Amino acid sequence: MKFKISPAAKKALMLGSMCSLSYLAVYIARNILGAVSPQMEATGAFTKESIGMLSSIYFTCYACGQLVNGMIGERIKSKYMISLGLVFAGVCNLLLPLLSDSLIATYATYGATGFFLSMIYAPMTKVVAENTEPIYATRCSLGYTFASFFGSPLAGVLAAIMTWQLVFFSSSGVLIGMGIICFVVFTVFEKKGFIKYGQYKPAKNTNNIGVLIKHRIVKFTLIAVLTGIVRTSVVFWLTTYFSEYLGYTPDMAAVIFTVATFVISASAFVAVFVYERLGRNMDKTILIAFGVSAASFLLVFFIKQPIANVGLIVLAILANNCAASMLWSRYCPSLRDTGMVSSATGFLDFMGYMAASVSSSLFANAVGAIGWGNLILIWAGLMGVGVIVALPYEKFKKVKA
Repeated sequence: MKFKISPAAKKALMLGSMCSLSYLAVYIARNILGAVSPQMEATGAFTKESIGMLSSIYFTCYACGQLVNGMIGERIKSKYMISLGLVFAGVCNLLLPLLSDSLIATYATYGATGFFLSMIYAPMTKVVAENTEPIYATRCSLGYTFASFFGSPLAGVLAAIMTWQLVFFSSSGVLIGMGIICFVVFTVFEKKGFIKYGQYKPAKNTNNIGVLIKHRIVKFTLIAVLTGIVRTSVVFWLTTYFSEYLGYTPDMAAVIFTVATFVISASAFVAVFVYERLGRNMDKTILIAFGVSAASFLLVFFIKQPIANVGLIVLAILANNCAASMLWSRYCPSLRDTGMVSSATGFLDFMGYMAASVSSSLFANAVGAIGWGNLILIWAGLMGVGVIVALPYEKFKKVKA
């Protein structure tokens, strides 16, 4: 018996695969600074504070870019946004090691990288949501959500086998290559009719903000902020945490980072597995994810044996990323009928990365002021807030009524 795949599923598979590969390139580039930061610090060319500032500038530019490019993505074809963003970011990654003698030039170049990479996610989510059936849109989004998590271990592999300069050069080649491939493939998809633009638009004479509020944008903004801090800032400082707090050498810390983030990359699939078992209940899945993450961070504080500690912090981040997976893979594509997928997704990403930008710099200074132990308690507290945010207040209102 031959296995048959429907035309709709085939289209979704092809579009989703292209988007996932493009987004994998983005997240390799996005994670290399965290992976090579011990190397950069060891050379004496950079300090922990300057690396923290680099990270903060990147996240700020990426966040602001998400807000701007999310709105632009409603008007310009995704093909141009995605391919140009990849190519320009690749050029910046190529220049960064060459300009590293000047800290100001390094800050400017890495900030530009963040802006160009922000041209990709919101338009990508829009083109998938508007050109695939809802069930396939969620699965496509799952694919590039997985790619975003899988970029971390790949960045770790590069950091383990190359100097930090070569890591940036390699990332540059990947970004530019994917930008060219993406442009060609999207052009073919357009000719085949796989991609059509302008199918969904906001209703005329309606309050767009009011529409998004009815779709619980406030609740999911808070979820974007909380998950953004952990999946971005906490992961960024993992190699330093392994090295300073747990006593591993920089090389060993890079290896552990690679293995840890490889495990964390499975969170998208874990999230969908739990989601399906809970009768496709997104709210319950997010609530459980935050609860597990909060409990795991608390155990990280109390259990200091290195191997167990690594296992628990990986579980904490994985659970947090399950909540993030529901946000990006389930909630954002569900906004298709509003005609505002790109702008809403860009706004949510903006909020998540602005929170990451502020927290990354704060974490760098907090380590010296309050120590890693108290910082872990702050992470646990953030996930505790996530539990409160994720509570089903809508059901409480119905019961009261």
